[in-house]
Amino acid sequence: MLIYPAIDLMDGRCVRLSQGRFDAPTVYPADPAEALAGFAAAGAEWTHVVDLDGARAREPRQHPLLAELAATARQRLQVAGGFRTREQVTRMLDAGVARVVIGSLAVSEPETVGAWIDDFGPERITLAFDVRLVDGVPEVATAGWLEASGRSLWDVAGFYPRARHMLVTDIGRDGMMAGPNVELVEEAVRRLPHLSVQASGGVASADDLRALKAAGADGAIVGKALWEARLGLAEAVDAGR
Repeated sequence: MLIYPAIDLMDGRCVRLSQGRFDAPTVYPADPAEALAGFAAAGAEWTHVVDLDGARAREPRQHPLLAELAATARQRLQVAGGFRTREQVTRMLDAGVARVVIGSLAVSEPETVGAWIDDFGPERITLAFDVRLVDGVPEVATAGWLEASGRSLWDVAGFYPRARHMLVTDIGRDGMMAGPNVELVEEAVRRLPHLSVQASGGVASADDLRALKAAGADGAIVGKALWEARLGLAEAVDAGR
C-alpha cells in the first residue's frame, strides 16, 4: 500500500483543516518545497498536494505554485484543487505532475471527466469523492465539502467503469486523528473492484495504516498525524509495505 503524505495549501502556506472547516485552519511554518524534499528524504514515492483555495473557489488559485513544486519534486505528485477544464489538466501534466485529482466536476459532469480519463489515460486521473455518512450511506459532498450532492458514493463511482484510481475521504474523520473508516474502505474495495482505492481521513498511527492495508486499500493519505509529529513518515511507509 502506497503512503501519500499530504500538503494542503492556502495562500501558498502549508495548512491542515479539521472536517473541512476553512474558517479554522492550522498553519504550519514549513515551506512547501522544503516539505516535499523532507517527505522524499523519508522515503515517500508520492505526495498528495491540494490547492484548498482552488477547491473552495471552484477555479485554479495556486496552480502556478503546483507547477513550480512539480518541477523540483523528487517524488511523484498527485495534485488537487479547482480543476475545471481540459487545459488546466494538460498544464499540470505537462508541468510534471503524475496525476491530477478531479473531485466536484466528477460528480457534476461525469461525461466530461470520463472523456478526460479516455484521453489522458486512467493512470493520470484520480477521482476524489468526499463523503458524509447519512443514515449509513456515504453521500458525496462537493465544492470543498460545502455542498451535498444528494448522490451516494456507489452511484457516482458507477459513472466511471474505465477509471483506475479513486480517493475516498470520510469528512467526519478528516483532520481528527480518530482512526480511519476501515469499514467504508472495505465496502469500496468489495463493490468497486476495478478501482484502486486510496483512503483518506482519520489516520493517526501505523496500526491505522496496517488496518487500511488489510482492508484492501491501495493507498492511504496521511496528513495531520505527520504534521503534528504523531506519526513518522518512515514508520508510515514501513507500515504500508
